[in-house]
Amino acid sequence: MGMLKTPHEIALLRESAELVSLTLAEVARHIVAGQTTKELDRIAEDFIRSYDAEPAFKGYRMDKNHPAFPYTLCTSVNDAVVHGFPTDDPLREGDLVSIDCGVFVNGYYGDSAYTFGVGELTEENIRLCRTTYEALHIGINAASSHGTVGDIGHAVQHYCEAQGMGVVRELVGHGIGTQLHESPQVPNFGKARKGRRLRTGMTMCIEPMINLGTADVMIDTEDGWTVRSADGSSSAHYEHMICIGSAESDILTTFDYIEQIITPPYQQQMNTFAYG
Repeated sequence: MGMLKTPHEIALLRESAELVSLTLAEVARHIVAGQTTKELDRIAEDFIRSYDAEPAFKGYRMDKNHPAFPYTLCTSVNDAVVHGFPTDDPLREGDLVSIDCGVFVNGYYGDSAYTFGVGELTEENIRLCRTTYEALHIGINAASSHGTVGDIGHAVQHYCEAQGMGVVRELVGHGIGTQLHESPQVPNFGKARKGRRLRTGMTMCIEPMINLGTADVMIDTEDGWTVRSADGSSSAHYEHMICIGSAESDILTTFDYIEQIITPPYQQQMNTFAYG
């Protein structure tokens, strides 16, 4: 499959996007203090399979020398940026947990991520979630057939660094279609008007991964997958699938189902942070 999708292909991708959005909402119902991420993983897998679909991440390999990912969800808690393994450790009040989910249905992939708060968050973590969430939409607004991949990364980087946040560089967004990861790569940093030209019909995932402290990350040696902030600071991650349009992009996934169930972390009140 090429980077430019036909209307029929986009319709099938929209179905995959709908299922992954519904799956994250089903997971959202069960995120409470005391819950384990391994139980969330079971709930997600059962839900996906109930639609005659498959978990996209389970068994995924980055390359032949890398161990296969063994779970349905990436569950990244607090300082884990992405690719966290579900565990039997209970979630605690005040935790951040980023849930990244992928599905495969009707020959096409869906991929989306959302950072949840467990109960009341610290003001710093609320600010982190708000900045990352808004950076996602700023990046989406920068994506059009009149621009480049660099426009997206520049918009995300400029916004987050102005808020004093670390923009992870080792991990990027990506094209999506009959493969989970297709061209082009979509970094969260870059220079405006540089990089691959965007064209109508491209489908991709934009996914800011932002740290409260340093932009630097490290790989957890225990599992070989979990990426953590190098300084132990909290991290947030939001991801949407989009289709590039001539004037603006069409967001294929939705957070609406999630936000009918929970109060978004970035909407919690802060006493001292003056936004704007």
